[in-house]
Amino acid sequence: MLLNVHSYYSLRYGTLSPEDLITGMLQGGYDTALLTDINNSSGSLDFMRRGRNAGLHILMGMEFRNDDRLLYIGIARNNAGFRALNELRTAYNRDGRPLPDRAPELADVYIVYPYKAVPLGVLRDFEYVGIRPTERNLIRMEPTANFGRYVILAPVTFGPDDYKLHCQLRAIDRNILFSQLEPYMVAQRDEVFVSKLKLMECYRDFPILIQNTERLLGGCIFDFDFTTVKNKQTFTESRHDDRLLLHQYAIEGLDKRYGKRDHAARERIARELEVIEKQQFSSYFLITNDICRYARGCNFHYVGRGSGANSAVAYCLGITDVDPIALRLPFERFLNPKRKSPPDFDIDFSWDERDAVYDYIFDHHQTGCTALMGAMSTFRSRSILRELGKVYGLPKGDIDRLVNEPEHMLNKNEVTDTILGVYNRMADFPNQRTIHASGVLISELPLTYYSAMDYPPKGRPTVQFDMYTAEEIGFEKFDILSQRGIGHIKECREIVKRNTGQVIATTDPRRFFTDPKIATALRNADTIGCFYIESPGMRQLITKLRCDDYLTLVAASSVIRPGVASSGMMAEYIKRHHNPASVEYLHPIFRAQLEETHGVMVYQEDVMKIANAYGGLDMADADVLRRMMSGRSRNRDQLVEIEHKYFANCRAKGYDERVSREIWRQLESFAGFSFNKAHSASFAVESYQSLYLKTYFPHEFMVAVLNNYGGFYDRKVYVNEARRAGATINLPCVNRSVFKTAIYAKDIFLGFDCLLNLEEKLARRISQERQFNGNYKGLEDFVLRTNAKLEQLVLLIRVGALRFTGVGKKELLWEAHLLLSGNKTSLSGPALFESAIRKPVLPKLETSVEEDRYDELELIGFVVSGTLFDLARSAYRGDVIASELSQYEGRMVRMVGDFVLDKTLRTKRGDLMKLGTFLDARGDFIDTVHFPQTLKQYPLRGAGLYLLEGSVVVEFGYASLEIIRCGKMPLKPDPRSE
Repeated sequence: MLLNVHSYYSLRYGTLSPEDLITGMLQGGYDTALLTDINNSSGSLDFMRRGRNAGLHILMGMEFRNDDRLLYIGIARNNAGFRALNELRTAYNRDGRPLPDRAPELADVYIVYPYKAVPLGVLRDFEYVGIRPTERNLIRMEPTANFGRYVILAPVTFGPDDYKLHCQLRAIDRNILFSQLEPYMVAQRDEVFVSKLKLMECYRDFPILIQNTERLLGGCIFDFDFTTVKNKQTFTESRHDDRLLLHQYAIEGLDKRYGKRDHAARERIARELEVIEKQQFSSYFLITNDICRYARGCNFHYVGRGSGANSAVAYCLGITDVDPIALRLPFERFLNPKRKSPPDFDIDFSWDERDAVYDYIFDHHQTGCTALMGAMSTFRSRSILRELGKVYGLPKGDIDRLVNEPEHMLNKNEVTDTILGVYNRMADFPNQRTIHASGVLISELPLTYYSAMDYPPKGRPTVQFDMYTAEEIGFEKFDILSQRGIGHIKECREIVKRNTGQVIATTDPRRFFTDPKIATALRNADTIGCFYIESPGMRQLITKLRCDDYLTLVAASSVIRPGVASSGMMAEYIKRHHNPASVEYLHPIFRAQLEETHGVMVYQEDVMKIANAYGGLDMADADVLRRMMSGRSRNRDQLVEIEHKYFANCRAKGYDERVSREIWRQLESFAGFSFNKAHSASFAVESYQSLYLKTYFPHEFMVAVLNNYGGFYDRKVYVNEARRAGATINLPCVNRSVFKTAIYAKDIFLGFDCLLNLEEKLARRISQERQFNGNYKGLEDFVLRTNAKLEQLVLLIRVGALRFTGVGKKELLWEAHLLLSGNKTSLSGPALFESAIRKPVLPKLETSVEEDRYDELELIGFVVSGTLFDLARSAYRGDVIASELSQYEGRMVRMVGDFVLDKTLRTKRGDLMKLGTFLDARGDFIDTVHFPQTLKQYPLRGAGLYLLEGSVVVEFGYASLEIIRCGKMPLKPDPRSE
């Protein structure tokens, strides 16, 4: 009976979750409701699934509005009608046009207008008028004949205590103060659940309206199958041909990867192909393979990772470079007959090549059946406080204090009490529809059968539901990711070819695993710029493990995960790694299954192995167990069933009950935060590819890192790393530099993109003009050929980009102002004479290196012609240097460090502490620990030089400084400010 129900997917309008709506229906005695979220169908199928499970009759619809004005409500008579509503919304989203005041005629759709919106005499057969409870008296005196086109319109938008929250959301949406809301911007106060009995009593004088509404909704049937796969069903013309083609590709790859005589690999491939066909996944493999073939044809570097790397078929197809047989990765982690939710492949491309891959996918597959995956951003703790703070007109300082110091006494007032009063209710509310980071859907049916489409800035259609709904309704997404680490690898190869003439390859990374030079670099944590292994935490772990081989790096990629580290398993793994002979295995099966990781369950696959080998569960049940324990699936009954099976098997094998329970406890506690080994192995492959380039081509590699805009650190760290590798770092030069960083032999010239305030158009024009017409001959020639404006010219002079002239900066600045003085801020056109100005006769102008370095600090963000230490007022550089720190274990020392970054953590008591990273005067890293009490007294305040005093702690060979005191050191004054 409810034909106008809003969930909180009516963004910044409704306040009820799908669960709230179902609870309201059951408590109110309703068996039928129509979800009509405003201009979207994000929550429709999820609401239907939940409602069906609760025994309710859920129908699909949509409310159409232009801004705040309600136009009409669309009711889908069936699945085709739902598609028609989605098509209508999609068309207007695509074109960016407002909706028409009258609804177009749509097959299998009823339309309900608000009262007085449309004259009764012009209504078409499928159109009706909704009468709200507050409008009953307005129709009492109308002719009875009118009532035949009237239906009950009792909207549900918010909970009984949520009207103020609704208004706050509307103010956030309109970006206005709460006091500026107008009545037309908000819903009526009565848009709450009332019991069906009360609603019928309300309309008892208008029984025909009740009959019309029941007849209208009774004629709607929406049948949706949540169990079938919705992806494109075939790659070729038939499933049979798909199966044959996948078999052909797999055997061809098998011969290349393993050779013709590897019977174990051949048996594994046959077993996987059987499961793939049984689960009807052949087309999914073939489509993914087609995308990878396209990428290889374009010479795009990519990395296949995630659980897909557990598949030997994927390895043979070239989707991934991880050998699952060598790593003993179970295929069941990716696909098995008992897996209810669909798996997916994760394919990483370079950040600047992913769009080309998207273009191929959208061009190659049917229009309307291909779209990006949607996502939903939600209101989180800080965003709630900031948004509500703005609604109530709080100054920025007050909002910052409320966010950062919630217990501050100045936060105790009526406004903040109001904000905090709705804080918990608003947490995790949907806020905005957005795009999933990587997901693509390729559907058998047009995607408007499931959702309307949005068209974000890049113009690609995007479904309005998220990945969780996609999984529930039977979609397997294709994850097409991007990352800068692949850009480093790709561009480094290109730079090496230009700079040295060498053609290098990073394919077949197994050859890097046994390279002694790479092993030494890894063991020394010489990993800056290398994918996944350059962060302070990873460098520390590599050092503690003395990691110099692939399998140890794979393990490191997993044990560094927050859950593993915080559980104490990381420390236990390091201890066992250094003394494997002392390991006491809980059971002999642990030695057989987990000897590689010294009896510690490091990976998700380890959970499966132990559940299988010790607990007697088949690998499919073991994967179900892993997913349930990790929170991905919470079917409690199924978990209890598997638990009973586990213990029954253990008793049948005669195991000690206490040991079995301890192993179950470990399985249960570990599964929630474990990491996929195939994922770790994929990361480690890319790490080795990066490390190979850094080891053998360090200058070119650091240029590639800079040109792909870094990784974990700021540009300063990568420039420092290039200098440590022996390169000469040069400031931008209009006759040598290009837009990005360039390298000539060992000379690195920073690009114009490093200048913080240089216009991109001019930054690109400088090298383009030079390429066509040769080097610049002087200041005036440069200005005439680039049409540089005075402000931009001053910036280039100050950073030394015109130093080729041999004229000092201050003299050049005089010339620039004379050349572009008055109203003439730029010159254009060819010079008629050799010089358009007479150069001034100037006295000798004083300059200093400090002035230059302050210019670099201001215009680039760090000192290039030296380091920040060169600007220190004191010559003191500390008692020790970073490379010798481990020799001072247990002693108090003082060091001087250039701040790089810090990481905020919480102790078990909830107190804030930090880990700091600094560079010493030689460019080596200093890692610091700032415990809560010290941090409060001596906070870190961002960039600058710090005097650090603390105790040296050495763990497994890695030295860090536990800070007792620290503070910023003063710099020399800029001579121009004195």
